[in-house]
Amino acid sequence: MAGKKVFIGPKLREMRQSRKLTQAEFASELGVSASYVNLIERNQRPASLKFLITLSDSFGLNWRDLVNDDSGLVLSDLRQVTKDAAFGDTVPDIEELRSAIEYSPNLMRGVMNIYNAYRTYGERLAEQSEFLSGDGDATLGVEQSAHDFFRTNNNYFDELEKAAQSCIGRPVAEIEDLHGFLLNYVQEKLNVRVKRVRDEVLGRALRYFDRNENTLFLSDGLDYMNRIFQIAHMIALIEFPDLINEQIPPALLKQEQIASRYRIELANYFAAAMMMPYEEFYEEAVASRYDIDRLAARFSVSYEQVCQRLTTMQRPGKRGIPFFFLRVDRGGNVSKRFNVTPIQLARYGGACPKLNVHYSFRVPGRILIQTVEMPDHSRYLTVNRTVDRPSIRYSTEDKRLAVCLGCPVEYAPDIVYGKATDPNMVQLVTEVGVNCRLCPRKNCEQRAHDPFHTTLEIDEDRRGVTHFES
Repeated sequence: MAGKKVFIGPKLREMRQSRKLTQAEFASELGVSASYVNLIERNQRPASLKFLITLSDSFGLNWRDLVNDDSGLVLSDLRQVTKDAAFGDTVPDIEELRSAIEYSPNLMRGVMNIYNAYRTYGERLAEQSEFLSGDGDATLGVEQSAHDFFRTNNNYFDELEKAAQSCIGRPVAEIEDLHGFLLNYVQEKLNVRVKRVRDEVLGRALRYFDRNENTLFLSDGLDYMNRIFQIAHMIALIEFPDLINEQIPPALLKQEQIASRYRIELANYFAAAMMMPYEEFYEEAVASRYDIDRLAARFSVSYEQVCQRLTTMQRPGKRGIPFFFLRVDRGGNVSKRFNVTPIQLARYGGACPKLNVHYSFRVPGRILIQTVEMPDHSRYLTVNRTVDRPSIRYSTEDKRLAVCLGCPVEYAPDIVYGKATDPNMVQLVTEVGVNCRLCPRKNCEQRAHDPFHTTLEIDEDRRGVTHFES
């Protein structure tokens, strides 16, 4: 915090009001003047370190929670809301939005909640009966909560990065056999035995940890890199359970299903950080201009693991390019997504058919580059390719998925894939949307449904590009 001015006005005011204290009463508790509190709450004076420590001691707070500034993410989300077709034609400028966040944080939080409810309602209508049923709805709630949790944290968890690095203790490049290294680690440090068993023994599961026997069973269907990942995943859950729980909001720890999903995803994050340590991975990513195949070979990981790891390069002071990640199956269902960019991604299924991630299934293993433009005119460079799952018998052949890694088009010159397209050439840009129900485009030849928030014109004397509009 040295040399940095810290403004905590809205958060301090919210904290004081939640305790039903006047500024004078609050100031008296802290041993400062009411005018001083007033200046801090109006962001006309920064909070000193002494004030923050006194605040922490007097009210039992962690002052770092007040200092933590998420206004950049909130501003980005609000800008996306104002670009939505349902918002109308009068769009506030960025300074107006900043002022709203600074002086009316609760109001802006309410606006975001209303917008998210509106969007969720629209998407669930789009998915129709299967997602309106009780079981499906509950599952979607857990997955959406996990996605929002990671996005709120900018898909970066510094404490997990440090813990993963402490386990390795040296550059991963100096470890000849990471699999053997981790086997020794869990046996000597955690007293856990690792045993490979036939696929049938685990009932088609990939991993099972027997806590009574202190034995980790791994399916023989796992390849080398996935065995490493599963061992690293369990190191997180066995050695660092308290650290993982500290990352989860206390209120959500009481909700067993949500907390379990969070712990699994955080353990996955830890495993990726162990296999691809931040400093090493970041340096190699920049040096190779984000060449996914090069990074996969360098760290002995899969193409998909590299794509997911690239979305986590958000360490303050050493940030990588902001990426989003989307994984779909043959039916277009979204099975995983991460996002540190402003783009809106399909949550459940029915992602825009004009995205090349769907076409990837027709050319397995081939990288397809595509520049896309969203309805708000933002553009993204996307890298699309199929990925395969390990197969151990004929009946498990062709478990193929497709992944899309994308970034704002202004970063195209900095990555190796940017040379494959000119983002300034209109004819190379594909107009896309989140999905048909949420897309306002009127003359799309791929439209399959009416949009949720507008009515398309119908003229009996004219046939448009689809039967949805004239």
